[in-house]
Amino acid sequence: MWNLVTLDGFFEGGAPWDLDFHRTVFDSDLERFSIDQLQTADLLLFGRVTYEGMAAHWQQAKGEVADFMNRLPKAVVSTTLAHADWANTQVISSDVAARVRELKATGHRNMYVFGSATLSATLIHEGLFDEYRLAIVPVVLGEGKPLFPMGAQPTQMTLIESRTLASGCVILCYQPQRS
Repeated sequence: MWNLVTLDGFFEGGAPWDLDFHRTVFDSDLERFSIDQLQTADLLLFGRVTYEGMAAHWQQAKGEVADFMNRLPKAVVSTTLAHADWANTQVISSDVAARVRELKATGHRNMYVFGSATLSATLIHEGLFDEYRLAIVPVVLGEGKPLFPMGAQPTQMTLIESRTLASGCVILCYQPQRS
């Protein structure tokens, strides 16, 4: 999982795609971190809503991050999409947990999930995240969509890396402790 999260735990503001808080920390340091992550990926995984927003943005964007986003293989989890228009994208329409397990088993590098609240909740419930990478944005929104849903399974985490950027953003990388 890779997400930017406010101090009060939101990864999206009060309205869909309300991500203005990202601008407060997105600088050359965070861009470099993003590129370094993308260089380790062999698949990007999205829920339908995030996929549609990302596809609309990155297919029009220019630059090194855009090149990675457009070139990398992607999968979108959706029961409503018949096909995906973004290059190198497959649609997963059923048995999400089983399909993600298959993708993890056949992949040789990292698979990243960005945003994708409903999909993330499913993957959290199924214990399918091996790592949580959170960029803590020094902003309090007061409302929005929380990263972790109410009723999520309690999970102890082990901090494996922390990094502070000049913007005040702190990147925290955790691995869930498995029982």
